[in-house]
Amino acid sequence: MERRTVLNGVAALLGGAALGVGRGGAAEPAAVDLMLVLAADVSHSITDEKYELQRKGYASAMADPEVLRAIAAGPRGRIAVSFVEWSGSQSQKLVIPWTGIGGAEEARGFGLAVATAPRSFSDRTAIGSALDFSAALFAEAPFAAERRVIDVSGDGDSNGGSDIGGARDAALARGVTAINGIVILSDASGPAYLVAHTHPPGGLQSYYRRNVAGGLDSFVAVAEDFDSFGRALVRKLIQEIS
Repeated sequence: MERRTVLNGVAALLGGAALGVGRGGAAEPAAVDLMLVLAADVSHSITDEKYELQRKGYASAMADPEVLRAIAAGPRGRIAVSFVEWSGSQSQKLVIPWTGIGGAEEARGFGLAVATAPRSFSDRTAIGSALDFSAALFAEAPFAAERRVIDVSGDGDSNGGSDIGGARDAALARGVTAINGIVILSDASGPAYLVAHTHPPGGLQSYYRRNVAGGLDSFVAVAEDFDSFGRALVRKLIQEIS
């Protein structure tokens, strides 16, 4: 019952705030300061325990007081956010559709919807395919903004799906203004194939800088582990929103 209430609340927010009506009854996108796709890695290397820590970080970050202050400081005092889970080449899902956030109630509703959604996948790591999927969402959004950002989290390099460089360039050509990364560092224990995945040559942060990040003022943030992911995400959101 609680989950249904939360999802109904998010739907009501979308219906009440997303669209305006223009001449002739045509829907006009609502202007916001930022459109942001949060694209969360849920690949096989992310255990259920790590997944819960990551999801908790996403669920709480949007309603963080400092994040809300950053939103309020914008010219319109409002952003639009969607939440995607991704894994292998055919494994991408829009978990939370485009949602306008301009205050604590909307932010909490978004966070609760993230917290109550079931895990979508546990597959390979196809970062390029995740970028392709995320970039396509902007054309369907009932919002408009000059800044259109994809925020990709991950704990390893890409091992399937679309070419990352091609997907990144195609997303930027379609009007995405920045692709940012937040890498989640892991210890070097476990099978050799897993260590190679989570510790690519030069380190994961360098890998994301070379292959994932792109566009105006793009950057890669670091979470030292899954326990600290939520704090790192808050800092990253403030930078993106501001």
